[in-house]
Amino acid sequence: MTDEGGGGTTGRLAPSAMGERLGGFIYGTILVLAVLVAAAKAYPDSAWRIAAVVLATSAVFWLAHVYADAVAHGVAHGQRLSRAELRYIARREASIIEAALPPLAALLLGAVGVLETNVAVWVAFGLGLTVLAAQGLQLARAEGLTWLPTVGVVAANLALGVLLIALKLLVNH
Repeated sequence: MTDEGGGGTTGRLAPSAMGERLGGFIYGTILVLAVLVAAAKAYPDSAWRIAAVVLATSAVFWLAHVYADAVAHGVAHGQRLSRAELRYIARREASIIEAALPPLAALLLGAVGVLETNVAVWVAFGLGLTVLAAQGLQLARAEGLTWLPTVGVVAANLALGVLLIALKLLVNH
């Protein structure tokens, strides 16, 4: 049950596997940005707590996705899931947690005092938006889109992030 491409040594994923992981990255990034809104409001002076909430939420949602996909797979195929299939699902859904890493890095810089907490939160948002833009570019490239549809895909991804930043501004003011 592997979708890794062609047995070569490049380590590149087949388009179907890349698509599955891309979905998790987009979902995970939007999740992190949404959690940042709430956590920054709840803990405005503690980058550690904000980072902990982001990490814990990402882990819980990863587990929820693994569980839901495992149950759905079992029902759809009328059989119990093998360990190999469960590992495959867990690895595929790990992109939800991986999406949290760039914003978490910024929050950890705030936690250790390199950045002020407020600055760390804004850097985390900026990294989240950057990741959303990169994901849009990756999707457009995988689909072979020309420049105008590429701009549309990137804009759609960024719009979700910008809406969450607007929510943060509304919640905090």
